[in-house]
Amino acid sequence: MSYDRSHYDRPHRGGGNRRRYKDDYDAHDRRTRDSFESPEQILKNTIIKLGEVDPIQELPRLAKQIREQVPLSVPVISEGIRIAVTEQPYKTPYYAALLRLLHDPTEGENAESSTSSSLGKQVLEDFWKGFQGYLDKLAWRDVRLCIHFFAHLTVAQVISIESMSALLQSFAAVLDEFGVSYGRGRNAALCAIEGLIISGAVMAKSSSSNTTEIIKTVQNYNDSIYAPKLLVQPAMSLFTESRSLENADEVIDTGLFVLKALDSFEFVEASESFPQPYLDFPDLDPTVSAPFELPAILVPPEVIELDGLATDAGEDAQVKKEDWPQYFFHLFDNDTTPDSATPAGFLVRSQILDTIDIFEINRKECARLLLEYPKWCVPGTFKPKPGAPEPEFESGKNWQLESTVIEAILGSLYLLPESTHKTVYHIALITELCKLSPSTVGPAVGKSIRRLYTALGDGFDVENARRFAEWFAVHMSNFGFQWVWKEWLPDLELSEQHPKRTFMRRALEFEIRLSYHDRVLKTLPEPMQNDTTVISDQTPGPAFEYEDPAHPHYDTAQSILSLLRGRSKANEVLSHIESLKTTLESSGTHLHVDNTIRSISIHCLLSIGSRSFSHLLNAIERYLPLLRGLAGTDAESKQDILSAVASFWHLNRQMVNIVFDKLMQYQIVDPTDVVGWTFENVGGDAHLSGMRPMSLSAFEWDLLKGALDKANGRVMVARRKVAALRKEHDDSVARVKASVGADVGSIEMDADVKPFKQDDSASENPQLTVALKAFASLTREQKGALARTIEGFVSCLAPSPSAGRQNPYAETVITEQAWEVRATWSADEWNTWETWGWYRHFCRTYSPYLRNYQETLGTVGFAKIEGSTSSAAKLMKKTWGMATGQES
Repeated sequence: MSYDRSHYDRPHRGGGNRRRYKDDYDAHDRRTRDSFESPEQILKNTIIKLGEVDPIQELPRLAKQIREQVPLSVPVISEGIRIAVTEQPYKTPYYAALLRLLHDPTEGENAESSTSSSLGKQVLEDFWKGFQGYLDKLAWRDVRLCIHFFAHLTVAQVISIESMSALLQSFAAVLDEFGVSYGRGRNAALCAIEGLIISGAVMAKSSSSNTTEIIKTVQNYNDSIYAPKLLVQPAMSLFTESRSLENADEVIDTGLFVLKALDSFEFVEASESFPQPYLDFPDLDPTVSAPFELPAILVPPEVIELDGLATDAGEDAQVKKEDWPQYFFHLFDNDTTPDSATPAGFLVRSQILDTIDIFEINRKECARLLLEYPKWCVPGTFKPKPGAPEPEFESGKNWQLESTVIEAILGSLYLLPESTHKTVYHIALITELCKLSPSTVGPAVGKSIRRLYTALGDGFDVENARRFAEWFAVHMSNFGFQWVWKEWLPDLELSEQHPKRTFMRRALEFEIRLSYHDRVLKTLPEPMQNDTTVISDQTPGPAFEYEDPAHPHYDTAQSILSLLRGRSKANEVLSHIESLKTTLESSGTHLHVDNTIRSISIHCLLSIGSRSFSHLLNAIERYLPLLRGLAGTDAESKQDILSAVASFWHLNRQMVNIVFDKLMQYQIVDPTDVVGWTFENVGGDAHLSGMRPMSLSAFEWDLLKGALDKANGRVMVARRKVAALRKEHDDSVARVKASVGADVGSIEMDADVKPFKQDDSASENPQLTVALKAFASLTREQKGALARTIEGFVSCLAPSPSAGRQNPYAETVITEQAWEVRATWSADEWNTWETWGWYRHFCRTYSPYLRNYQETLGTVGFAKIEGSTSSAAKLMKKTWGMATGQES
């Protein structure tokens, strides 16, 4: 990351409309002034850029430069260190060493003056102000990285052990708060855990240390969050409640394991796990340089905004995003990548993840820094680069850097229910790493793909399998679609719905979206090219059912098409459609005339919009009255429209999702209609399974997610509008009262009561009345969509005995005995297993909404299995309870 941003201020050059010469000279003068750096800016940049060559050699020179700065500006020094510590965490030990040098008294300084005015102390006092600012804003990452800095300074004898112990205890105290949210608890626990790992070696020797109490507090908190961990494990297990996985670890579990292991041996191993350059300096004499006492803190509570809005049933309509436990997936053994259950491995992963998080705005710089990371580690932590001289000693680690970095990036990508950053960032970062060092990163990426592919058959979560297919497809498109597909030819013998076969199908579908069908087809070996369950033999595109002159409705469709192509008015098209309907009815040969007319009309409209996305939008917007006329107000008409769309685009399922979204956007259909249609037409991968037991694939999940996100998003927009109108109304009332000299006490009373009396404020403001009605209507729609989704999953996984489509595998695939023989599963069994995965993902993804409306949704959604004793019904309710907080 570059902190010298002056070159970004240069205006664009070239092109027309050049200014007169005077303006050019003025612009040049401005650029010259902007590029000038003051001595303070130069010093701050020098501090931030510490270690570009050799940090050990640079430290004494930088300390000397700081002391010789005239005038000496402590805030500038402090700001430079604070920026570096929170944006370059891998350098933190060296900034601790720098402050240790600044803490030393200068020559000729007596003990009394040095203890009161040490430059190091002054810088630390100002640094603390910045830390307090981070704490007040609950900027947890910055707070945690500052604690790393304080922990190193404690080992360096600059900060007293007692005050550091009290600081960590303050964060441990957060875990004892009543009703503490998981996000707050996890962040506070990590602050205590990582601070203790770094400073534990000196704290364990102090009689005043409360190390054991901190570990016990974190352990008690961790034991209280057992149930949520079962929902976010990267490997899905439906028959066990064990939270320990062979190929994954949860960050708090692992941190506690490391702390307990260190505590049992008085933190001896910790000193070998990270650089400690400050230990090379002589010990400080406390009578000459007294250690700094960190002030006592109180971690501020979370800010909860109350807007007073409630649903018709009195439920709180405000949604707070939930934080979940973080499981990181392991791709390699502990000899290849760091063992996170060791102090070194835990901190290495933490620093790499922090770097990935910080440099999201600049993936190129992030890739460069990640490949340079060994520079900031203990020698021997990673294997030397090819061609580099062998190290003089062996540390017993010698991990592979590229594999470590790729594992950390993919571990972040596969966090559930959602990754820390957008998927495209992780994909782009891996691409940049491959470009910087293709000979070393490329093999690591290839090994990762093979390990993930192997995990697909061992319960890899369905959402992570979808993300894996996305990453694989995009990565292949960036590197010429070069992959050794013949390695996976033996897997063509597996069931067509086996996760490995499903992955092939989805990855190739994504690749075709990024390229074209024939280009991707040529990259496959011949057995795959000829297998339509791997890649379709038809090019993705529209399927106009009435294009064949032999079709009985060909003439009818052509008459509508001619009007649409001629850009006739919507009412003219509607009139023509009504006349066609009358003709068909009079013929007496059609039993479902309305359905047929709607299908023909939608196919014709989509046909004129099939050339491009802009053609589609123009067609929809021009003929909105036509669509509304066809949709009417009954659910059957809307279902017919959705079915016609799915039929027209069945060769390009991405377009089904896009058109459904546009129909919801223009309110032709509601989200509940899309949810209902999806479950009424499910069948896993329908082109393969036909009328098998009801089940969901990633395609159906995308439709559900689009509908639910649309319903939730509308409620959020309506809420913001109501809040803005209320604020505007309250401000106007306050101004009126102030202008007539209203009593201050009455104003305060009104302000307290107003948010909870919606009718009073709404009656005086027509706009607010309309907004509140819209909010209530959209909230009902939101709850309807969520309830319909739950009912749909019940129909798939626990259908009533009278249901038309039974699923005999819903109860068998969730048993351990069945899982052990999964190699013999049929397509229906794998479809059912995947449907269970999507139900779990629905519960954890939309848990904030389910939690808010749990009484209503639980009653309506599970009405059909109320009192059921089947294992499938019990598992559905148990999963629901975990997501809504009813299962501890």
